[in-house]
Amino acid sequence: MAELTLSNGAKLYYEVHGDGPPLVLAAGLSGSATFWNVHVPELSKRYKVVLHDHRGTGRSSLDRIEYSVPQMADDVLALMDHLGIDKAHFAGHSTGGAMGQHIALEHPERIDRLVLSATWAGFDGYFQQLFRVRTEILDSMGPGAYLRANILFMLPSDHLRDNPDAGLITDEAAAKQVPVPEIVKSRIAAIMAHDRRKDVPTIQHRTLVFGARDDMVTPAYLSEELGRLIPNAETVILPHGGHFYPAVHPERFREVLTGFLES
Repeated sequence: MAELTLSNGAKLYYEVHGDGPPLVLAAGLSGSATFWNVHVPELSKRYKVVLHDHRGTGRSSLDRIEYSVPQMADDVLALMDHLGIDKAHFAGHSTGGAMGQHIALEHPERIDRLVLSATWAGFDGYFQQLFRVRTEILDSMGPGAYLRANILFMLPSDHLRDNPDAGLITDEAAAKQVPVPEIVKSRIAAIMAHDRRKDVPTIQHRTLVFGARDDMVTPAYLSEELGRLIPNAETVILPHGGHFYPAVHPERFREVLTGFLES
């Protein structure tokens, strides 16, 4: 657990676990390294696992800037430079997958194998409507309702049936997770601006496109489109798990991930 001071003075919280080939894991819109906690003990037996809280989230600086996917990706590259990592496997979930696309396109020499989990090459009408509604909930009802609604979008109904406490987020806890709603809205605008459909066919890395059939945030058809567009991509769609399928089916996620990285 450590902190990197970026060239602009912003602080980036990060963690490094284990030894071996470097594996950078980038979380989704929430930006928290804790998304990967369930995987760190096992993955760190094989890899040097690098995690961070995106700028604007968690334990990193809550900068009130205009966020963008290139800016988020540049923060990752700055962290890699700080750690002396010239090249790494990169696995990005959702927003993290958009970051991975940007790095693969603009700095291809920094990525070995690329894993794009529950992510998209570009938005569509469904995606726009979903994030418009999520923003409206944040504006009109506050962080508590926003996060409680997010759980309904992120997890399968049967998982919530069997784990009802997963959706129990108090307003006090939500205020700590979303202390500055304007940052969340700027980060949402950043991912809505991500459209690399014309560019991703030039990605030459061995790529795993990974998703779940019942994902309500990034529908499987968006993952399948991304897999078709990238020449060297292998696409794996799990039948169940929702947007947070890495947390719902952690063993299966790691099995597919490590199988790809070590094949």
